[in-house]
Amino acid sequence: MPNEMSVQREAIVARVRSHARALAFPGIVFVATAGALGYFFGSFPEDWQNLALLTAGLLLIVVAWFLPFFGWLARNYTITTRRVVLSSGVFVRIRQELLHSRGYDVTVRQSWIQRMFGSGDLLINAGHDHPVVLRDIPSVALTQAALHDLMENNQNVVSLRRQREESQASDETAVWGTR
Repeated sequence: MPNEMSVQREAIVARVRSHARALAFPGIVFVATAGALGYFFGSFPEDWQNLALLTAGLLLIVVAWFLPFFGWLARNYTITTRRVVLSSGVFVRIRQELLHSRGYDVTVRQSWIQRMFGSGDLLINAGHDHPVVLRDIPSVALTQAALHDLMENNQNVVSLRRQREESQASDETAVWGTR
């Protein structure tokens, strides 16, 4: 017989990465380097000079395009109906989870360029020393609203009771400094 209390299945609401604008400069470097290699390769009289040009061009592509691209791919944020999962890292994977039922503050921080593109940094203050930051995510206002709704829907009985107790003024008399 199924359990009396129905358990809501966890569903993925959104998978988010940093704004792709971060790949604009590496993309320009890649196209310029490939164009320069195509134009200048074979124009030097010595074979070692052509090989040095090819090596320098490939090294520039790896450092200026390949590494930033895979760094961008390696960081993602998954928002589910129960939690926010932050994953990052290429060689060492770091995963952090924040439960909606624990409650947190959500703040949006935007630079003028981010406002122009509708992206921004989402700061989630879950009561730790430093807030968790989802860096430069697209549609930041929509993501903030979704997180508020998800947190509101995941309020459990214990957190609701704790909020009620903290919001009510105490009618007890206490000795100074003992509470």
